[in-house]
Amino acid sequence: MKNTKTQSYIMFISSMLIYGTIGIFRRYIPVSSALLAFIRGLMGATILFCFVKLQGKKIRHGIGKKNLLLLALSGAAMGFNWIFLFEAYNYTTVATATLCYYMEPTIVVFLAPLIFKEKLTTKKIICALISLLGMIFVSGILNSHKLQPQELKGIAFGLGAAVLYSTVVVLNKLVQVEDAYEKTIIQLLSSALVLIPYLLLTQNFSSIKLSLVSIIMIVIVGVFHTGIAYALYFGSLKELSSQSIAVLSYIDPVSALILSAIILHENLTLYGIIGAVLIIGAALCSELKLKKNQE
Repeated sequence: MKNTKTQSYIMFISSMLIYGTIGIFRRYIPVSSALLAFIRGLMGATILFCFVKLQGKKIRHGIGKKNLLLLALSGAAMGFNWIFLFEAYNYTTVATATLCYYMEPTIVVFLAPLIFKEKLTTKKIICALISLLGMIFVSGILNSHKLQPQELKGIAFGLGAAVLYSTVVVLNKLVQVEDAYEKTIIQLLSSALVLIPYLLLTQNFSSIKLSLVSIIMIVIVGVFHTGIAYALYFGSLKELSSQSIAVLSYIDPVSALILSAIILHENLTLYGIIGAVLIIGAALCSELKLKKNQE
């Protein structure tokens, strides 16, 4: 059944709100970031595959070796991106980690001219510089207190996650596969498979002790934050304009900041609030302009 525009708005906003809570759930899951990323990729791919089959759609074969390789590489980058993001949540606040992660559009702006020969306009440069200024505010360098090594480590992990996610975005632009579900299933499976050797080398499985609550939270991250959220996200795109998608995408970081303050009692400093406005505002303005030019 075809989605109406109202249903599509509800689906898209729901996916953004789900994404915005993942940092909070991470705080209460006592497993390594690598193991959680592996579980997320495997469960997400399984749920998404089941969703596609229930919709009566077919998974095509023969997408080509080049596309398969690019999707596998982007999936690998996605897996390690999750590890870095989950580690950022461990070492700094959810708010700071989220804002570091949303430096991704700025990184893509600088990569696009090098990889895709896209023109770097004055407006894009200004937006990118404003975003970088926002990152200085968020980092806490301007605060009166000295930054702790743990906070710096969290910021580094958050920025590392942004770089890896930028890699995913760039590789996705090179992939010539129209079906978004097919692309995502391959990427999620790749993200899980690439982490198996890493887990075998680094993970002490005998030390893992999980309560029922922890298991439920892991399942929620795998099922809701990955499988269902991705299904809602991709299922809503056809009925929404690129402008709407660009604006509504920032429900994710904004909801993450609000919920982390309410649930985890994490409060941004004045500098942090200024940084948040600069990063989200600059990224949004740059994205809106980019989408407008493409239409």
